[in-house]
Amino acid sequence: MKHGSTLAVAALVLTAAVSAGCSNSGPSHNAEPGNSVSAARSHLPGAHTPAPTETNPPGDIPDNQAFVVYQPPAGGFTVKVPEGWAHSAQGGTTVFTDKLNRIEIATAGAATAPTVQSVNAQTVPALRQRVANFAAPTASQVTRHAGTAVLLTYQGDSSPDPVTNKVIRDGFERYAFFHQGREVDLTLSGPVHADNVDPWRLVTDSFTWQ
Repeated sequence: MKHGSTLAVAALVLTAAVSAGCSNSGPSHNAEPGNSVSAARSHLPGAHTPAPTETNPPGDIPDNQAFVVYQPPAGGFTVKVPEGWAHSAQGGTTVFTDKLNRIEIATAGAATAPTVQSVNAQTVPALRQRVANFAAPTASQVTRHAGTAVLLTYQGDSSPDPVTNKVIRDGFERYAFFHQGREVDLTLSGPVHADNVDPWRLVTDSFTWQ
């Protein structure tokens, strides 16, 4: 009888061990095979995250923008302007525009060269009347390849878009050049958050008296 009891106990122990082994050998309900494979792949040599697509903020002139030399019909000077921009002229003022950016070239006779003082006393009040929400005028003397010029920076609102009626807050750079009784005012403008430092410098450095 003792021999039979021993065999019965051994059989019960063996059954419990087999059951435990089977329960541990199956897949865990908490396992996530897909995540494990993805994690492993992310550590493979050469694996990398694709670079985000580059976009230009509104008003930024593309780095590959080409420039061409513009000379007014009456001559007197040349200046580089972006190729392909819309062009209009009225009287002594020529305008180049593209999307949100604008270049205005105004010529007139002048008895004396402009100064920081004359720009603050005469030009600023005139612009305050013409430019919507005119603000932050700052005049200074700068040097370009054509010589010295008076730079006036300021801000103002653009004209409402004819389709959306949207108004853009613009930043302006107005350069006043003078040579032998002639003044040329070169004004560059675009959205205040646009980064056009390099193209604006290219345009103003290209200005040349003839």
